[in-house]
Amino acid sequence: MSILIIKNANIITLDQQNTKAKSLLVRNGIIEKIWDKTEPDRSEIPNSPDVEIKDLKGATLLPGFIDTHSHLLMYGQMLNYVDCRSPRNKNIEDIKREIAERAGKAKPGEWVMGWGYDDTLLEDKRHPDRFDLDQAAPNNPVFIRHISGHFGAANSKALELAGIDESISNPHGGYFTRDKNGRLDGVIHEIPALEFIFPVLPSPSSDEQIKNIENAAKVYLSQGITTCTDAGVGLDRGIEELNAHIAAINSGKNPMNMRLMILHHLLREGSAFSGYTADQLDLELKRRTKNRVSLDSAKLFQDGSIQGLTGALREPYHCDESVYGELLHDQNKFAEEMLDLHNRGFRIAIHGNGDLAIGSILEAFDYILSKSPMEDHRHRIEHVQTAGSDDLDAMQRLGVAASFFINHVYFWGDRHRRIFLGEKRAARINPLADAVDRNLLFTLHSDCPITPISPLFSIWAAVNRITLEGDVLGDDQKIDVLEALKAMTSYGADLNFEEDSAGTIEEGKRGDFVVLDADPLTCPAMELKDIPILATIISGKVVWENTEKAYTHS
Repeated sequence: MSILIIKNANIITLDQQNTKAKSLLVRNGIIEKIWDKTEPDRSEIPNSPDVEIKDLKGATLLPGFIDTHSHLLMYGQMLNYVDCRSPRNKNIEDIKREIAERAGKAKPGEWVMGWGYDDTLLEDKRHPDRFDLDQAAPNNPVFIRHISGHFGAANSKALELAGIDESISNPHGGYFTRDKNGRLDGVIHEIPALEFIFPVLPSPSSDEQIKNIENAAKVYLSQGITTCTDAGVGLDRGIEELNAHIAAINSGKNPMNMRLMILHHLLREGSAFSGYTADQLDLELKRRTKNRVSLDSAKLFQDGSIQGLTGALREPYHCDESVYGELLHDQNKFAEEMLDLHNRGFRIAIHGNGDLAIGSILEAFDYILSKSPMEDHRHRIEHVQTAGSDDLDAMQRLGVAASFFINHVYFWGDRHRRIFLGEKRAARINPLADAVDRNLLFTLHSDCPITPISPLFSIWAAVNRITLEGDVLGDDQKIDVLEALKAMTSYGADLNFEEDSAGTIEEGKRGDFVVLDADPLTCPAMELKDIPILATIISGKVVWENTEKAYTHS
């Protein structure tokens, strides 16, 4: 038996009445009692040596944050890679120096991996290419991944190992760029093309993957996250990624409640989970992890990245009127694959950034729901960057939920306006206020490692819509703090089909909490992202504490 009593707290329950409380009791991981007094009477405290009492000294207690879309495993791996991000790297020469330094410490033939470069932030205004990387590391294969995750650059040794030569043809939905002489330049665009190089990239051992997830989980816990959905299991390394998550949970290195989006190709005929129903796969995940991991959904993509000009738009890109991006799947084949997954009971989550892709996804959802009606399916669209009013209307009609990549407003908003979308379309990215008006179920996400993991930052971005350069992007699409908090807590539980067990602080629900040093409902809106996190509690157990500031609320 384990008992946790929290007292002297400012408890924001986020229940339907937005109740406030001051103390509570968690027994064996479940909230048993909530009091509107600073601490329970002695008679209400169980007489047991297992009782732990936490005096929050006025600090704020919220439901634990629910991350509905990030890439925990990918983030853990990339923590080991060369950091190619800007403004750390101002130009390609800076990246080359970083690569050369890592290669100098590596054995000949050993891979050098990097991540996070952004061609639109580099002074060169281009991708690093094979020739740059050959100069930096002539004796090692090199692969560096774009900050979006949708592009990468490889040197000549890497291309050779992958069997990518001048005779290669572009796959549908991806391509290999070439220089002015028609020679491959090593820049690889989109997942269908990246799939040619994924199989030869270095594969961490099971112990290394457990350590990668452990390191990533520590960062997530420090941000108050108690439930996490990895939104791309199987994307790069297939079934190995699923096994890594299970091993990390079973080793105790990842204490979060984990949910997994399984890439659709692992569910096709002849693949690892061919013929599985959603219930069968969910049961297998739970059996292998003693109920610590559950199935979230089947994951598909229908376009790429707006900042890479591969998001599929109805109108051309602002910077090039000949470019619209393209859909990754033929509409009929796409809809039929979705229908198969739907009939097998899978909730379906589909990546859609551009409005053309969002429209295609909704057309397919309309098709499968007309063929095989289902109440409360909670199918979802991921990112939903450029959804128009008609798209949101269709989502409302079809009962399709949204997970908005709100951090785009800050990190890419200025470039959306100047380069990718133009003023009018940029102001409407992540149309949260319109989603609220339609009573859509939605959440917010960081897509870590694409942007840093921080629920408080995402809340701040939704409330203020400030860009990197300090401008407001789409003032009419701001939402209030309470709505944004729910989008990172109770709405996440709703999206996860866990509204009866998580997302709010109510008796009978899991004791998952985050402790904050200030009340987000009363602090200045511009300070939301800077509120110190004091502790993270999962099922009544403190799994992370801010040792420098824990419970020193003033």
